[in-house]
Amino acid sequence: MTAVVLVHDDREYLRRPGEELQTDLGVLTVPDDVSSGDVLETHLGERFTVRRLRGPDLFHHFERTGAPMLPRDIGLVIGETGVAAGDRVLDCGTGTGVLASYMGRLGAEVTSYERDPEFAEVARENVALAGVADRVEVRSGDLLDDLEAVEALSGFDVLTLDTGDAPRIVAHADSLLVPGGFLAVYSPFVESTREVVEAARETLSAVRTVETIQRELDVDARGTRPSTAPVGHTGYLTIARRA
Repeated sequence: MTAVVLVHDDREYLRRPGEELQTDLGVLTVPDDVSSGDVLETHLGERFTVRRLRGPDLFHHFERTGAPMLPRDIGLVIGETGVAAGDRVLDCGTGTGVLASYMGRLGAEVTSYERDPEFAEVARENVALAGVADRVEVRSGDLLDDLEAVEALSGFDVLTLDTGDAPRIVAHADSLLVPGGFLAVYSPFVESTREVVEAARETLSAVRTVETIQRELDVDARGTRPSTAPVGHTGYLTIARRA
């Protein structure tokens, strides 16, 4: 069952229908027939508004096993590859499962590989919370170990990578993707990005890399200007396409 978000002022909690919420504001049980906009009261009379789960809520509320891909980076992946309902996606480096869940919520069929079995188990739970367990399969293991079996499939529309051995997988992207399929690789470091680009240029076309960076604005009574907080760099995204 897809979870919902319970909101009280600036506090938010993710719960499935039928589950209990216990806080200093009291205890309540989420009804099985809960709907967005409902107001639920704890036994202490504190009111929580029910909100439908949306993509950014996955980033904020999933149990984490590391640093998940930020929503803005996920937006770039989706925008650059055009992931859509009915697409078959091969994802490597599941981590928390945020990217895989986003794509599953778009209607894509996602097969995701995570080498750490404990991380994979957490990701499966997160995928279930997102309500996309029927479209997102999280496999424990190394994609390269399963490469022959995966290559024997009919091909994937999109290949997304967020893993340290991405250059080795990119070397096989031509045999994993359908004609016209997209590769999207997130890399935190320039050095690994260069290796990814060099591997992609061997068999793919339209290879390019962008730095993912964003500045927030401070808007107050005095005026509006870029925030003095550190510039929001996260990493590098390489996009390529099979001819």
